[in-house]
Amino acid sequence: MTDKDSGDGDKPELKTTKDGSHTLFSNRFEQHYHNPNGAVAESKHNFFEVNGLYKALKAKEELTILEVGFGTGLNLLLLLDAMQNSDSAIRVHYYSVEAYPISPETAAAFNFGDHLSNPDSAACLTTIFSRLEEGLNHFGLIDRLKVTVFYGLFSDFPLDNIHADFIFHDAFSPGVNEELWTGEAFRRLKSLSSPEVILTTYSSASKAKGAMAWAGWKLAKTRGALGKREMTVAALDEKQLDGLERVKEKRLAARYEEDDF
Repeated sequence: MTDKDSGDGDKPELKTTKDGSHTLFSNRFEQHYHNPNGAVAESKHNFFEVNGLYKALKAKEELTILEVGFGTGLNLLLLLDAMQNSDSAIRVHYYSVEAYPISPETAAAFNFGDHLSNPDSAACLTTIFSRLEEGLNHFGLIDRLKVTVFYGLFSDFPLDNIHADFIFHDAFSPGVNEELWTGEAFRRLKSLSSPEVILTTYSSASKAKGAMAWAGWKLAKTRGALGKREMTVAALDEKQLDGLERVKEKRLAARYEEDDF
């Protein structure tokens, strides 16, 4: 499998969102990579604030993060910036999966550095995308952060012993990227998780929640980012969802089983 902005028809278009940060518009999937109302603001809300990751980075000694959809690499940059700003000695292993990586030239055009406390860190994206080869790719950005990017389909992801504490489910929407929103996909994510895992995703689609429930995830909903009414938070231990509005998993799982969406 090769891509990396493989043809002019598929090459994503650089866009500026309302918080001033860049995103891309995918001509392949006909969707933006991030919320047009604010790429950085959305990522912080969905993957660092709602799930308590910022707090965990200060309180834990070690964490494992699994991301479905490396995309622009923005989530990794925000994690790196948070770690560089912290006095914590936490060690993090960051795994990500990307089937259609962008080119290093596209990554070099991003203005993400303008939104980081350590602007020079943004240059690492160009390095990562320039070195990506099909299969597993390993990068050391700082001593306490190990990064593994799998260039390929999630269904071909070769690792099975990750024990993720946080999952960023950041794929394109179920309507255009359905294979990453199936019950089997969420069952696989469950097998890659620690008992106290928290999964967050911008999607609140009923069928997506049904797939999660069918796979055995406990579910809750909370306010989405930047005008989006809801997003989904999932866990294997329902205690991780305390304080959030719970969703009726049994009913959703039954509807998914019956294909009633």
